[in-house]
Amino acid sequence: MPKSSFPLVFDGHNDMLLRLVGNEGADPVHDFMHGRANGHLDLPRMIEGGFGGGLFAVFVPSSGPRRSRNTQPSNSPQDEPLPPPLAQSEALPAVLAMIAILLRLERASNGRFRVCRSVADIRAAMADEAIAAVLHFEGAEAIDTDLHALDVFQQAGLRSIGPVWSRPTQYGHGVPFRYPSSPDTGDGLTQHGRAFVRACNERRIAIDLSHLNEKGFWDVARLSDAPLIASHSNAHAVCAHARNLTDDQMRAIRDSGGIAGLNFANCFLRPDARDMADTGVDVMLRHLDHMLEIMGPDHVGIGSDFDGALIPDAIGDGAGLPVLQAAMQAHGYDAKTLQSISQENWLRTLHATWGA
Repeated sequence: MPKSSFPLVFDGHNDMLLRLVGNEGADPVHDFMHGRANGHLDLPRMIEGGFGGGLFAVFVPSSGPRRSRNTQPSNSPQDEPLPPPLAQSEALPAVLAMIAILLRLERASNGRFRVCRSVADIRAAMADEAIAAVLHFEGAEAIDTDLHALDVFQQAGLRSIGPVWSRPTQYGHGVPFRYPSSPDTGDGLTQHGRAFVRACNERRIAIDLSHLNEKGFWDVARLSDAPLIASHSNAHAVCAHARNLTDDQMRAIRDSGGIAGLNFANCFLRPDARDMADTGVDVMLRHLDHMLEIMGPDHVGIGSDFDGALIPDAIGDGAGLPVLQAAMQAHGYDAKTLQSISQENWLRTLHATWGA
């Protein structure tokens, strides 16, 4: 499978399913199998870039205009208003549509794309040169507070979930798209949110903290008996965006045996938070250096946000993963660290969470 000489990448976050379901009038299976000019991920580009697998997000966008892309001068403050909560009745059809696409890709791929429910499944898929896809929910709007849907979706393959995207849910509050800002932007988990964390622990479903605000983060840290995971979050010390992790948050992730995945979004990478495509790979290395300094080489991974963000032109799309890996190597990361960041840290953390 891999065209790259670097280790296969297990990516902690992408929004490919949202892109495919949003291509009105197109055939998402054909688009994935044969590739298209738009977006970041499809089978040909995954093969070219050594994309071995990852968490495939189900995300329900709010109605109305999408979040603006910031092109303001550096140091301009940003504070984009969050959309209101979504009802389960509004979220559920979109969630089912994206899960259906995931399952159809598996059926149509002749074994080249597999929905995985354990780390053993992931390793087997990658060994067979197949894409290892794990179902993830970015926001729990489709989960009722009685948690009936959680059990159903777990049987369908759900293995990872974030209680919130940035808009609030019945479980907690997310961070706004605000710069400069700390992630301490509001209240923590609700009563339902605390029950949700316990339920995910009981079912051994990973809890993703990337969009949760700081009080919610610390609530999960106190309640959860699983490793802390921030699937696609960067270092606040390098870019002071509310979406990024403070050093204290990263230490908590490290101490829990968890992981944080480097997000490729320009606005979470650049110190000025501008969503500009000329962002250099050197800025990505600055975040990795800081994350490694705070958390060590066993707790840092990749969480690209492919198909969900504007990313550096130097990477371009899924075929560009070796560009980052080559930069890491040239920067002095040894082979073990490169392997750990590319895939092993994710697989170890998921095994510790899932127990399989």
